[in-house]
Amino acid sequence: MPATHYTKSHEYIRVEGETGVVGITDFAQAQLGDVVFVELPPVGQSLSKGTEAATVESVKAAAEVNAPVSGTVIDVNSALGDKPGLVNEDPSGTGWFLKIKLTDAAELDSLMDENAYREFLKTVS
Repeated sequence: MPATHYTKSHEYIRVEGETGVVGITDFAQAQLGDVVFVELPPVGQSLSKGTEAATVESVKAAAEVNAPVSGTVIDVNSALGDKPGLVNEDPSGTGWFLKIKLTDAAELDSLMDENAYREFLKTVS
């Protein structure tokens, strides 16, 4: 089973080997409300940990989605162009944003695992 890591800004990365699937957590989509638009980076773009990787707009607000780790975008979820609501329906499944080839897997060590993220949520809700 792939390992999932979380950021304090509510992004997740599900890692298999050198590839990670990036999206926003269920908590983040619930805070945003109905997602109406998602702007994704081009395939091939290099991302640095903590920098903007995508933008998500909802009926309430627009928010940056930051790269949980550094790497190169190898795929994006083009389905979000027609169905941005997938982010609300299934944020950790069909509502993923992008896939990234990790530059430095050691960066994962600074992220939270699922138990730590659950504890973190208790401090923000």
